[in-house]
Amino acid sequence: MLPDFRVRQRDYLLEIARLITQELDLDKLLARILRVSTEMLAGQAGIIALKEQSGWQVGAAQGIPAAFMRYLEPLLAEEKAAELNIAELNRMLKELTYTASMGLLNGVGISLSARGQVIGVIFVFRSYPDLFSANDKLLLQAFADQAAIAVQNAQLYGQVSYEKQRLDALLDSAADGILILNADHTIERCNIAFEKLYGRPREEIQGNAHAEVITWTRRPEGLTLEEAESGGWPLTTNAYLYVEGDLERGEPPALPVGVTYAPLLTPEGALSNIFVTVRDITKFRTAEEIKNTFVSIVSHELKTPVALIKGYVSTLRREDAKWDKQVVQDSLTVIEEEADRLTAMIEDLLDASRLQAGGLTPKLTDVSLPALAGRLAEHFQTQSRKHTIIVDFPAKFPIILADEERVGQVITNLLSNAIKYAPAGEIRISGQSRPEQVIVTVSDQGPGIDPADIPHIFDRFYRADQAVRRTKGAGLGLYLAKAIVEAHGGRIWVNPKPGAGARICFSLPRP
Repeated sequence: MLPDFRVRQRDYLLEIARLITQELDLDKLLARILRVSTEMLAGQAGIIALKEQSGWQVGAAQGIPAAFMRYLEPLLAEEKAAELNIAELNRMLKELTYTASMGLLNGVGISLSARGQVIGVIFVFRSYPDLFSANDKLLLQAFADQAAIAVQNAQLYGQVSYEKQRLDALLDSAADGILILNADHTIERCNIAFEKLYGRPREEIQGNAHAEVITWTRRPEGLTLEEAESGGWPLTTNAYLYVEGDLERGEPPALPVGVTYAPLLTPEGALSNIFVTVRDITKFRTAEEIKNTFVSIVSHELKTPVALIKGYVSTLRREDAKWDKQVVQDSLTVIEEEADRLTAMIEDLLDASRLQAGGLTPKLTDVSLPALAGRLAEHFQTQSRKHTIIVDFPAKFPIILADEERVGQVITNLLSNAIKYAPAGEIRISGQSRPEQVIVTVSDQGPGIDPADIPHIFDRFYRADQAVRRTKGAGLGLYLAKAIVEAHGGRIWVNPKPGAGARICFSLPRP
């Protein structure tokens, strides 16, 4: 071969050597290698096929007609082609080229091998047979080896880039806040969830020391990271570290969180990174408070009627005393009333439990709200001489589809509250009819509801301070009323009128 052609070949080798360090975009790299290969072998066209796990795939093509590519790509992807080695693949491509060009084109194949592994083949199409000396073939193989290293480096870089993108996606899709600390406790990474929990953008979080970001309003439960490390963690034990407390953050109030620290050690046993998971435990804290409130209220509310029942029964059973008929009747009345109170409380607790398990399903029938309100008003009027209960519905009030027993439970709870909290006066059950809904209001002439309590009165077990001191109850009546109304597709609310008593309204849809 001509000396200047040898010089050009060596120049091609130098260019590939530069590509190894300069180009890490696989598509661009393959295109440049194919261009150099085609020029060096004086070809008219060429392809680079890469060996993937699924088989041979065309990585780059130059000067190949579209019709030929449409035939070649599925052929390479076939299972039989996937099992071919380099020699068999070259033979297949040569035969295919010779047949497709009616004997006018030939092909030259160069295997791409890096670190003892075949990663692909460069196949150059040309119009004359290969007439290469042994030295030329050595030079060509050196070129192919350099090209293979460049391709493998680009593939490895692509895999690293993909894994980084995947890690970023995993971190940012996590519901819990995540921090990645360096060995010196500097925050290297934080995800979107932690940004939202902490109330600051990641630019203001990353690069700071862990102790500057994870700060507690008061002593947390468990060892802090600094305390654990002073005791030898994680070198003495690489178990997870968990601490729970109220996290100070950019915007008040402090946030209840549980923080888990997981160490990442080097093969030599040195600390490399610490993965920090920060979970918002507000709901768990609320659930714990509700449980404690439930135990406190129920134990107190059950104790009183049980004590009364026991006291009256013990008194009536005394053998050293004879009670007249009226005393016995009065005692039995108290026992019956307290037993009814216990039954009502148990029913409320069961309803609350059913709500937690999956909600209430109303049994819908035609209901006349004026008639239902009238019956309940008549029943409650016999229980209080200090109140006057008035039913005020317009004529021809529409019939609605509802669960009569459950709606009656709502009105019962509202009437019971009005009697308990209003010392005396008028209690009014009124109704309004609108095109898509009906509205029922129960109002009294008592002191009304403190504005500070209004956002919470429908919460489970909530009782205002005044209510706790003046009346009995478990704080479930309005909670259940709200659940029943919402199960019907309506809503319940407080209509505050300062100085005019309490007014609670609920709406139900019309058919």
